[in-house]
Amino acid sequence: VDLSVALYLGAVHHLTESKHCTPQEAANSLSRTTMENSDGVKIIKENEREDEEVREEATPKEQPKKKKKKVHKLDLTETENFNEKLRKRGVVYLSRIQPRMGPAKVKSLLSEFGNVTRVYLEEEDKSARKRRQRASGSKSGGKRYKEGWVEYEDKKVAKRVAVTLNNTPITNHKRSVHYGDLWNVKYLSRFKWENLTEKVAFERRVREQKLRIEMMHARKENQAYSSLVEAGKTMDRIDERRQKRKAKEEAEGGHGGKKNRSSDDDTARSRVTRKFKQTQPVKDVGGKSAKKAVLKSLV
Repeated sequence: VDLSVALYLGAVHHLTESKHCTPQEAANSLSRTTMENSDGVKIIKENEREDEEVREEATPKEQPKKKKKKVHKLDLTETENFNEKLRKRGVVYLSRIQPRMGPAKVKSLLSEFGNVTRVYLEEEDKSARKRRQRASGSKSGGKRYKEGWVEYEDKKVAKRVAVTLNNTPITNHKRSVHYGDLWNVKYLSRFKWENLTEKVAFERRVREQKLRIEMMHARKENQAYSSLVEAGKTMDRIDERRQKRKAKEEAEGGHGGKKNRSSDDDTARSRVTRKFKQTQPVKDVGGKSAKKAVLKSLV
């Protein structure tokens, strides 16, 4: 008990000196604080804890340093080994891909005979897919593929797979979807996966060029059609103006249309006739004949 009293009085004295307060205020503040010491007496000081929190807020937190990424340097021997592995690989061509068969299915079926590294299946055209859906009457048909290429890690395995699987059934399970379908496999000698990527890129460029040419032709046709439409509209306007002018002239003429027509005909004839200078005929003078008068004048 004496030890606890001594600790309590020491705490009160420390508070009065540090915070410049009366002993009564220090005792009241100690009554709200608790702390555990080695003897089991709870004398935690909340005020000191608050001071520590203020100090922590005042001191800026150190930002964690970013770790520098290690640059993996390629080794010459590793690259040579990788290129040698690429040379040993072989490619197999699938001329027909059965319905309900995708890249994952093909890889799982053909990986039973060897290690398959890459698989590429070419999708059918959108127009062919639309025709197929229109013929079947359902729009829920999934993707279908026309042909495919499978790369094996070893070209010997690829040759053996092409020879053994060609024209053989895919599965012998009668409940399977692919029951009755045959493999159409051929080994492509001296064919690398790079050739396939070049082929795909070339076909994409050709497709884009064809699309660009078709767009140009369509644009020209639209321009020609719009010009013809504008020309037709101008001709219609001219005909409308002519009809309005004709109707206006008929309304102004009224019942005197025939007279106007006749007068127009006369004016047209008068315009057509031409006048020529003519000599006046010799007339008889004083009842004598003209011949006698002429002869006398000559004599």
